[in-house]
Amino acid sequence: MLFAPIGETGQEKLSHSHVLIVGAGALGSSSSEALARAGVGHITLIDRDYVEESNLQRQQLFSEEDMKQKMPKAIAAKQRLSEVNSHVQIDAIVGDAEIDILRQIVPETDIIIDATDNFDTRLLLNDMAQKYRKPWIYGAVVASYGVTFTVLPDKTPCLQCLQAYIPANGATCDSVGIIQPVIQKVVSQQVTEALKLLTGNEAALSGKLMSFDLWNNEHTEIEVASLRKADCPSCSEKRSYPNLDQNSHLKTAVLCGRNTVQLRPQRKQTDLDEVAKELQKNKKIKLFQNPYLLSFEVDSFRIVLFQDGRTLVHGTMNHLEAKNVYHRYLG
Repeated sequence: MLFAPIGETGQEKLSHSHVLIVGAGALGSSSSEALARAGVGHITLIDRDYVEESNLQRQQLFSEEDMKQKMPKAIAAKQRLSEVNSHVQIDAIVGDAEIDILRQIVPETDIIIDATDNFDTRLLLNDMAQKYRKPWIYGAVVASYGVTFTVLPDKTPCLQCLQAYIPANGATCDSVGIIQPVIQKVVSQQVTEALKLLTGNEAALSGKLMSFDLWNNEHTEIEVASLRKADCPSCSEKRSYPNLDQNSHLKTAVLCGRNTVQLRPQRKQTDLDEVAKELQKNKKIKLFQNPYLLSFEVDSFRIVLFQDGRTLVHGTMNHLEAKNVYHRYLG
């Protein structure tokens, strides 16, 4: 309240705000804690995963006990946030950020914060935010690289417009690793933009696509106002919200008698050589490749990726577990 741009009026606005955070991993746990400490009145968390040992290096809400109990991240985050600020209403949803769930929540929220681990969900959030005219804050991290941008419906380009300017080479935390400081860098920007929006300080927003590589001392800010596309299917006057079509999302099916889940993404063709290049950075992954498919083993799973994008995850019959494995290693 002593910070002039927020003041008592802004603090009151925060206490009546509702923020949806999709993902309760590195970005989601850090941003949710910052917003709870700032006094945001209502936070909804959606996450399908549970706490694992490797998460503790960067996901600050979780403990070794959460890992031992295999606590769902959304539940573990809720428990910790309630201890941080008991006045905040925390809703925890264990599951995918699916269209039907988002349709119930998004209209009731003030902003959406992206803390996901895959582009399919981000494009879904993008269209959902455009449809219900909700600002959302894109963010992604891998290795020492981070990127973020605040999307304002009818005012800025949307994520669909900016795809050509955002790296999507398939690198993931499980293939190339990640250092914890890059998370704080992205979270600092995302949370600051959220506070500006929630307290009525929209004029102070960055308005730029920001990216940086902390290890290589690189920082880039791109003016993107002119990049909004007049024919964008998500945000133009001709919008059709293609990512809200159920047929556009990752489809899963259990293969009978094989302890295997098949996943079929929206994209049709896959560059197997490029995927192999990224996976080879993880020395623990054993790769096999021929002209038709790429196969690798990790933990108790064997993953087979075909040129048409179809993927088999051997070692599970659980749809959510198969999705987790897919996004961890294939982005």
